Amino acid sequence: MICPFCRHDDSRVVDSRPVEEGTLIRRRRECTECGRRFTTSETSVLLIIKRSGATEPFSREKVIEGVRKACQGRPVNDDDLALLAQRVEETLRSDGQAEVEAQEVGMAILAPLRELDEVAYLRFASVYRNFASLEDFEGEIALLRAAPSKPVTPVTKQVTQPATNSVSINN
Repeated sequence: MICPFCRHDDSRVVDSRPVEEGTLIRRRRECTECGRRFTTSETSVLLIIKRSGATEPFSREKVIEGVRKACQGRPVNDDDLALLAQRVEETLRSDGQAEVEAQEVGMAILAPLRELDEVAYLRFASVYRNFASLEDFEGEIALLRAAPSKPVTPVTKQVTQPATNSVSINN
């Protein structure tokens, strides 16, 4: 790592800590030349190979935006979408691949979306799988009826009461 102060190309790691649920590593480094310390952050990058052959980093925001359109008018909130995007990323990373085809991202979205909202799932699947006829919809609906998904427990925020401290003074 190049020192940002003297531009020397060697440094040593003084401390490492995982942050952001282990998706990022924060390192304190010390330059072997000038002795000054600086911080670096390291992440593993999951690359998506698009149909055109271009690659781009995986983005939870892009997943959320794509799914948000399918969830329009449905009882799905932002927390549900964030959790879905997290599940999609975890599924893709669990394969251990550094690069994933864009097609696999769409496939990874389908299962958690179906659990979240079947109507949104049907909307997304119809665009993603290029439904061309009424029979395509009927076939997918038949599959939904044959194997109903388990509903996901909605994300709820718990409100905790502030702790009360009592102090007794003995005179």
